[in-house]
Amino acid sequence: MPMKPSGAADRSSRFGPLHRLISHSPVGRGWRRSREIELWSRSLGFAALGLLTLVPLLIIVSSADPEHGRGFAQWLGEGLGVSTASMRQVEQLFTGPGQALRTTTAFGIAALAVFGLTFGAAVQTGYEKVWGLSPARWWARWRHVMWLGVLTGYLYVSATTALRREPLAGGAVVSLSAVLLLWWSQRLLLGGRIRWRALFPGAVATVIGLLGLRVFSRLVFSPLIASNTVTYGPMGTVLVIQSWLVGVGIVVFGGALVGRLLHEELPRMAHARKRRR
Repeated sequence: MPMKPSGAADRSSRFGPLHRLISHSPVGRGWRRSREIELWSRSLGFAALGLLTLVPLLIIVSSADPEHGRGFAQWLGEGLGVSTASMRQVEQLFTGPGQALRTTTAFGIAALAVFGLTFGAAVQTGYEKVWGLSPARWWARWRHVMWLGVLTGYLYVSATTALRREPLAGGAVVSLSAVLLLWWSQRLLLGGRIRWRALFPGAVATVIGLLGLRVFSRLVFSPLIASNTVTYGPMGTVLVIQSWLVGVGIVVFGGALVGRLLHEELPRMAHARKRRR
């Protein structure tokens, strides 16, 4: 029978307790659950459907009010947190605020609706995997319609609101409204099977993650837009936007997973603290 080298045995005995400690910690449980729900694969699917759904939807929504709307390029640039030079590269990819509505066809709107409902189903499936729930019945598809309608309204308000001129007040209102939207989205798409109180930490964690992603985008994606445009042309900007959407998917599903862990671990930690006393 082959014997382990003494050095490997020493390292195993040395790091074994640390490995067991991490494995049984909330971080270890969260890592295992992220692998169980296939977080990376779901984020890639989120990005693909987001590019087919969110980008056209945002273009149309931001064009609905050409007088006060900012246009999708400016909306996306602010979401990415890019610099002025990178913003110009983003603006070159998209039409002006008033042109999208004039050139949109009935077939385009129908395709957008189909992709939008599929996108809602993908988000619902991700939430169900996070909470370990069985798939909803087929007649629950009306929730995707309602969710897409509310999302459209929220995007319209965020694209045309005058609060953007007040950075502090506007930022607070946008963050609070995002928490409420994500809180309600989880409750709706999960069919009320999880209590409101259990879903709230996930909504807060997702918004915090989105704010962190904006800072990361400012530091990483903004320079990438400039360099990729030189190397790949306009397609380089598309690649950066696609990567950003993957990050959004990780934050959306990862935030819900962090919310579940907080909901489960905080009472357990409080109980363990009482027992020590």
